[in-house]
Amino acid sequence: MAGPPPLDGIRVVEVGNFMAGPFCAMQLADLGADVVKIENPAGGDNVRLTAPFLANGESSNFVRLNRNKRSLALDLKSPEGKEIFGKLARRADIVVENLRPGTMAALGLDYPRLRVTNPGLIYVAASGWGQSGPYSSLAGLDIMAQGMSGLMSITGTPDGDPVKVGVPICDLVCALYGALAAVAALRARERDGKGQFIDVNLFEAGVSLAVWEAGRHFATGEVPGPLGSAHQTTAPYQAFRASDGWFTAGVPSPALWTAFLAVLGLQHLETDPRFATNADRNANRSQLIPLLEAVTVTASRERWIAAFQAAGVPCGAIQTYDQVFADPHLVERDFFWEGDHEVLGPLRQLGSPMRLGETPPRRGAAGPSLGQHSAEVLAELGYSADQFEELRDRSVTA
Repeated sequence: MAGPPPLDGIRVVEVGNFMAGPFCAMQLADLGADVVKIENPAGGDNVRLTAPFLANGESSNFVRLNRNKRSLALDLKSPEGKEIFGKLARRADIVVENLRPGTMAALGLDYPRLRVTNPGLIYVAASGWGQSGPYSSLAGLDIMAQGMSGLMSITGTPDGDPVKVGVPICDLVCALYGALAAVAALRARERDGKGQFIDVNLFEAGVSLAVWEAGRHFATGEVPGPLGSAHQTTAPYQAFRASDGWFTAGVPSPALWTAFLAVLGLQHLETDPRFATNADRNANRSQLIPLLEAVTVTASRERWIAAFQAAGVPCGAIQTYDQVFADPHLVERDFFWEGDHEVLGPLRQLGSPMRLGETPPRRGAAGPSLGQHSAEVLAELGYSADQFEELRDRSVTA
């Protein structure tokens, strides 16, 4: 029988909006932490305003990005709201926020103040550019971070327009770094008895992904550019055109190069000096790929995928999301699950890729309605039903 999730008993307070903070706290919630999401009573997290909308006006995006959390509607600008937040922070293990640097300090709720009453507090601050440096006070969204980090300079096709990665990759990676750092800080607290401040940001998250690009530029001075679907150092390793669409294949070893050519009936290329080594093939990619695609366009992608798989060559279809969300492999592995919503009932959720064999991630509720748990959380802090009603009447909560 599986045990409780790894972070069961850990208390998290999230002051999150849009993506980085909420996605970070969602990872902690999936791992079992009790995440109380603080939202402005006047509308809540801005993701609640994003379409498509479900029954009762709930955002389909919000109820999936904020699963396994409790919502406390709280006006942090009011004296009562600050007091309540302070009580939550005193009993919390982790605070996660992704407001612009200085915002929490202006509210009097920043880490230096909170750690006075809770020295063991771990405080994760996610931002566009970081808490220091010349960019720190600037607004920062994922697309700015993608542009400034170099990601947009290598995404797309040569001589094409700038293209961002399809998902908000800097937001998401920043959030994952924040969650990883928070878990590491919990371990350090066990050892040292102290909490700490964690500064993660979209810009550095994007730059940290430049593993191949740094290897090339630091060694040669070359400035990498966009390669379409091709790999930075390996060829062939990209999307190929078939008679009815596209598929991907990758050939990272000499044995796979031999097998790849045999499937295509191009064994003579194995003795061609232009393609003798991976470095040669990469350098002569513009000559190699047309020779390969002259063959791949003659048959369906289904045929090529079957043939390459039989030969042990890594390959795969390029799927649209309707195909992904019905993929038989994901279905058999029970990746998708249903999270209950108080109004909408069960809602399909993306699974967590973290498959812990003994303490699996939690599969609880869909993202909450605004203020759904306000009375519950305030009661845990010692507030009576009458006090809750008074706070609600004064719009401190909802």
